[in-house]
Amino acid sequence: MATSPDGNLTTNSSSIELIKGLGLLDCTTIVMGSMIGSGIFIVAAEISREVSSPGLFLLSWVISSVMTVSAAVTYGELAAMMPKAGGQYVYLREAFSPLFGFLYGWTLFLVIQTGTIAAVAVAFGKFLGFFFPWISEQHYLVNLGTVALLGHRAALTVSSQQAIGIAVLMGLGVINIFGLRTGAWIQNIFTVVKVGALVGLVGAGLWWQSSHSPTATSHESFWGHAHWDSATLTILAVALVGPLFSSDAWNNVTFTGSEVKNAKRNLPLALLAGTAIVCGVYFFCNLIYVRVLPFAAIQHAPADRVATAVMEVILGSKGAGLMAAAIVISTFGCMNGMSLAGARVYYAMAKDRLFFKSVGKVSPKYRTPAVSLMVQAVWASLLTLSGTYNELLDYVIFAVLFFYILTILGLFRLRRTRPDAPRPYRAWGYPVVPVVYIVLAVFIEWALLMHRPVRSLAGLGIVAIGIPIYYFWHNRNLVSGH
Repeated sequence: MATSPDGNLTTNSSSIELIKGLGLLDCTTIVMGSMIGSGIFIVAAEISREVSSPGLFLLSWVISSVMTVSAAVTYGELAAMMPKAGGQYVYLREAFSPLFGFLYGWTLFLVIQTGTIAAVAVAFGKFLGFFFPWISEQHYLVNLGTVALLGHRAALTVSSQQAIGIAVLMGLGVINIFGLRTGAWIQNIFTVVKVGALVGLVGAGLWWQSSHSPTATSHESFWGHAHWDSATLTILAVALVGPLFSSDAWNNVTFTGSEVKNAKRNLPLALLAGTAIVCGVYFFCNLIYVRVLPFAAIQHAPADRVATAVMEVILGSKGAGLMAAAIVISTFGCMNGMSLAGARVYYAMAKDRLFFKSVGKVSPKYRTPAVSLMVQAVWASLLTLSGTYNELLDYVIFAVLFFYILTILGLFRLRRTRPDAPRPYRAWGYPVVPVVYIVLAVFIEWALLMHRPVRSLAGLGIVAIGIPIYYFWHNRNLVSGH
């Protein structure tokens, strides 16, 4: 056994490990940049249609903010306790068993991380098409017709929009090989720009409002016909899917744990600061939506582009161009942050011999998980071509919340099974704050199971498929003597 640069024991004295290169600013921009993609600009329409009142619409963002920050400050204890490559994968492995860690990593690779990256890549191409019209989902670079697949007709096409998305994914995979600092600098720059764009949207809304008389809103019209009963709470719980997933991926910074300087301090701080800032900005953006547009206009915004509709009201036709530019910047930064962080999970799985051995290799020159970065880019590109990633993301919503609940339960388990383990940071508000998150998340799970049973069970099915896969890798290691 030998000691790696990050102080961990390695199984091979000649192995090359990742290096510490991320500071507090880098970690915070990974949190913020991974959270802010295209969702904040478009999910408001679907949420407004589900809740049918401005009051419940804004309440959904308040609840999602409470849940996100609560989970982040809870994860802070686990991150400081185990600052390892893989983050949440490691927490589940240590709190329960390698099987639970693998199931998370399996689902993350299959669809959570790569599917989200793919969806954001298509959104990037879609809004870039505003400036370059030849980039379009109707402009086919390859068109081989259709083929029958499982009773459905699948199109064998590649649009210019998909091609641009794939080119960016592969490009970011390569760029992030060239050193941790390269990817971190890209993340820092694009995060600052896109947070500035959201703050600019809020500022523009406040400026517009100062010269326009607000529409009088009665208590009844603000809350609609909501009665605070189980039916209203269930509708609100289902509607929370949009805000929660616009705020998701904040946990990505934990994946880079072994590369963070003074991780025991910087990881908890980055999780708290990053989530609090983004959730605050998100709420004010949605408040501007409600103040600038009639609620019906939010519900029926063209192509669900609520932010674009707001900017068109404030600045006219040029507002659409500014918003398209903001979304291009936002999606690019999101892809970079998720690409950089996600590769560390598959790397950690490979080091545990639960994934292809080559994925655990580090570039000797740049000290980055080069193979893992490219494997992730290739799979995300295939999801981009498949045209099925949006459906997969719908299916996996239930499973994602399941893993968040399980990880926070893992904190309670580790407090009991490892009471003397070093804890440089203890979860703020423990046990109340973690319990609040679990109660809210369990209720949302129940609501999704009742109202979207097929998608919820399919999400669990994706997780369950990983069980025999885990035992395949496990038995393979036993046979090989590892």
